[in-house]
Amino acid sequence: MTNLAARIQQNLDHVSRRIEEAADRAGRGRNEVRLIAVTKYVGADTAAQLVRLGCRELGESRPQQLWDKAARLAESDVRWHLIGHLQRNKIRRTLPLVSMIQSVDSLRLLRSLDTVAVELDRDVDVLLEVNVSGDVEKHGFLASEVAEAARSLDRLSRVRVKGLMTMASRQGDLTVARDDFRRLYELREQLRVICPQPHAIEELSMGMSRDFDVAIEEGATIVRVGSALFEGAEP
Repeated sequence: MTNLAARIQQNLDHVSRRIEEAADRAGRGRNEVRLIAVTKYVGADTAAQLVRLGCRELGESRPQQLWDKAARLAESDVRWHLIGHLQRNKIRRTLPLVSMIQSVDSLRLLRSLDTVAVELDRDVDVLLEVNVSGDVEKHGFLASEVAEAARSLDRLSRVRVKGLMTMASRQGDLTVARDDFRRLYELREQLRVICPQPHAIEELSMGMSRDFDVAIEEGATIVRVGSALFEGAEP
């Protein structure tokens, strides 16, 4: 094993222990939390090391980077997640490459995704991005807008809304992050009773390297971890 692979293995083991310990504190099983490795700060070769260690769900913030890495890791059976803003003119190239788009931030984008998915004859799983903190610089539905959006999901043909995604406030400590995560959990519970089939608002994608422990304690089913996996590794 190379020094790079050994360091990434060490980091992956540490992140896995943190996930397991946080799940245990919440009375949950480790298998209730999926790890998405965010590779936006490393090159494809470094990302490939993580894949070889068994971490096959990768996330990218920018569509162009996802396209490039998906091409370079095409033989690796990677399940890609787009976790950043998606412009409508990049939908057609992105859809065939991803297993989930976690960052659907408007009804307009939902409808455009559905139109292209129909044309490509494929289903697409998505999460609704919610700006629970109300930060003006963030994308996403405001918490007050999500229920109205959920009621319009029956107009979609090939898009399947699987849950919600958020990022904690850039301001404040882990107490503030916990409050943000708890609000998303409560919002999911409200949406479960109003969302039409076949949409199932089950997933909660929340928590990154600094705060994913807290997110798991508050109900996260998906955590998006980048820097903690690649600390000390060359990009």
